[in-house]
Amino acid sequence: MADTEQLGRLVSDARFVLWDFDGPICRLFAGHTAEGVAADLVDWLGSRGLRGLLTETERESPDPHAVLRAVDRRHPRSDLVEELEERLTQEELRAAASAMPTAYADPLIRTWTAVGVRLAVATNNSPRVVRAYLADRGLLPCFTPHIYGRTQELRLLKPDPHTLVRALSAMGAEPTASLFIGDSPSDCEAARRARVPFLGYARNERKSKLLREAGADVVVDSFEPLLRLLWCLPTDVRGIQSPCE
Repeated sequence: MADTEQLGRLVSDARFVLWDFDGPICRLFAGHTAEGVAADLVDWLGSRGLRGLLTETERESPDPHAVLRAVDRRHPRSDLVEELEERLTQEELRAAASAMPTAYADPLIRTWTAVGVRLAVATNNSPRVVRAYLADRGLLPCFTPHIYGRTQELRLLKPDPHTLVRALSAMGAEPTASLFIGDSPSDCEAARRARVPFLGYARNERKSKLLREAGADVVVDSFEPLLRLLWCLPTDVRGIQSPCE
């Protein structure tokens, strides 16, 4: 989906790599569907007599973040939003137990870490969920302490670049020496607003089309080419001996 020259430039220029979580690192809702979580949040609101807070379209949304944001727009920073966000976090924690690792993500994370590239997570998911998943995979040391996710300030969720800017600032990273890997149009927009080069990950043609329409120039359907390119970079770029030399 992306040519080797484009990928090579992104990989060789990146000294800091920011990852979205759900999608590029794992399929969080592989065994605990996002649609089901969204429906549970709507049902919970209904049990409190608050179903009318949502429009019909919002009640039928398959995206739990859309439900959360809709309530926040009507009652920003309220106890209701705080409780709803905590319910979503608990659902995400349950989902993390059956999340499916994205192919080649684990070795790519470990290899980038081994060659001295600094990593961070910038996500709309709860940072508690990210830490739990990464700890279970033995990947937490590759990112700690740079995990930036959803807070009570829901207006700062992507496409707002807030999490990316926090990560860049904390690591002392120049945007041009960085790379953000995401799988949604909101990720692409956040990268554009943060002035960070963007790599789109699309596990199917539908997602690839959405990323292209959002302005992503480089989109891959597998991380294997990145891993191969990383191993084949010259020694003076990577800092370790390459088996390709």
